[in-house]
Amino acid sequence: MAGLEELKKKLAPLFDAEKGFSSGSPLDTSDSYLLSDGSTVNLLSKSYGNYNINEFGLQKCSSWSVDESQNNEKTYNCSSHEMRIFGAIGSGASSVVQRAIYIPTHRSLALKRINIFEKEKRQQLLTEIRTLCEAPCSEGLVEFHGAFYTPDSGQISIALEYMDGGSLADILRVQKCIPEPVLSAMFEKLLHGLTYLHGVRHLVHRDIKPANLLVNLKGEPKITDFGISAGLENSMAMCATFVGTVTYMSPERIRTDNYSYPADIWSLGLALFECGTGEFPYTANDGPVNLMLQILDDPSPSPPKDKFSPEFCSFIDVCLQKEADARPTAELLLTHPFITKYDHSKVDLAAFVRNVFDPVQRLKDLADMLTIHYYLLFDGPNEQWHHIRTLYNEDSTFSFAGKKSVGPNQIFKATSSIRSTLAGDWPTEKLVHVVEELRCRPHGQDGVAIRVSGSFIHGNQFLICGEGVQADGIPNFKDLSIDIPSKRVGTFKEQFIMEPGKSIGCYVIVDQELYIMK
Repeated sequence: MAGLEELKKKLAPLFDAEKGFSSGSPLDTSDSYLLSDGSTVNLLSKSYGNYNINEFGLQKCSSWSVDESQNNEKTYNCSSHEMRIFGAIGSGASSVVQRAIYIPTHRSLALKRINIFEKEKRQQLLTEIRTLCEAPCSEGLVEFHGAFYTPDSGQISIALEYMDGGSLADILRVQKCIPEPVLSAMFEKLLHGLTYLHGVRHLVHRDIKPANLLVNLKGEPKITDFGISAGLENSMAMCATFVGTVTYMSPERIRTDNYSYPADIWSLGLALFECGTGEFPYTANDGPVNLMLQILDDPSPSPPKDKFSPEFCSFIDVCLQKEADARPTAELLLTHPFITKYDHSKVDLAAFVRNVFDPVQRLKDLADMLTIHYYLLFDGPNEQWHHIRTLYNEDSTFSFAGKKSVGPNQIFKATSSIRSTLAGDWPTEKLVHVVEELRCRPHGQDGVAIRVSGSFIHGNQFLICGEGVQADGIPNFKDLSIDIPSKRVGTFKEQFIMEPGKSIGCYVIVDQELYIMK
């Protein structure tokens, strides 16, 4: 008990007996924000620079860094008006994550929404945007596509690559553990991301855990959630703040000592231990203080030597050294025998991820989203209709009334003619789609075949029946008092064959057939 009381006293500035851990020390006491009359948010920080964010995107302006090579401006055009949002896919202490489609490229994205009026969240936002801006396409890190501000909600949305395989924590909820060869291949890629964060960007992530290690259906693992990472501008710099997930916190951080990159190596080792064995090595049910005492006082955990390979056990042992200086760097760990052991085994990470989750539900969700996206473009405003061209490639075909169109230009001309006819000469004459039935099946390795049928009614809003994925801004059909048979002007059947495009998260229509009946 003496040790418990001593630890509580040491953590007194950071711990509230009723509320638990505080949010930690400010990440940058000089940060501030301004909201201009033009609804542009100016996030300012002496260490991070100046970020102007409005409804149309993000611009990074010159920073105060002494390194002139980092003073370049960057612009990300990512408008709130060009996002098709499909509801929440997750939430955390400081943000909500929604799935969306960026209309100009038809790419699936994850939108992380943060309220700028709360100081702590604003500091995390600055940190995350800075990290993502400086490493938008680095291996092992989630890809950054921009950010925008929504004045009505007071929120800034960060547009990130959508990782459709979920997190390693999600995988562990489905199956008890992950095989060693798979972990070896995954952690090699994650180490590349961590090496970049530490060696190039000089950042400590401070929240490495299975929930922040994401994977897509191509089998690519990536690190996410940089909201509490801290910058170390030189190799001797050390952090002195208490933020992150206590469960994966290193001994030096628990002691509130200064810490640096080795803190992430400890967290990575614990994450690997949990993923490989299916168990977290400490007892976390007795509260955070007791957990921290275990981490400080108990010997570092090690996997059972009779159940796991020597290479796996060795990797974890070197990561979980109590002394921070004894832990290897992320770059050095890339040469560890556990990482190199399966180099020639050709581990199929994509096959592993696909076998974990229910492919039927994921296919249905994808079909719902792509269908809604297409018909919202077709029945939507004229200023967005031209984006339909990029839904097709040069070999795509569209068949209607015995005629076949090939390629984006011909298909755009044919569909525009149909769209104009359905729109009529007056707003009251406009016919819109009501999708009453949607079926889908796999097509090829990664494609999807979608067959829809429904009715045309007079109106100004596309509608879809059923309990599937819903897009923001579309009323739920069951909440509307619409008698379709009495309002039906005509019916339609349409089939789409969609395949992945050149960019991750993008699909193109390779074949489309439309039938309209009066």
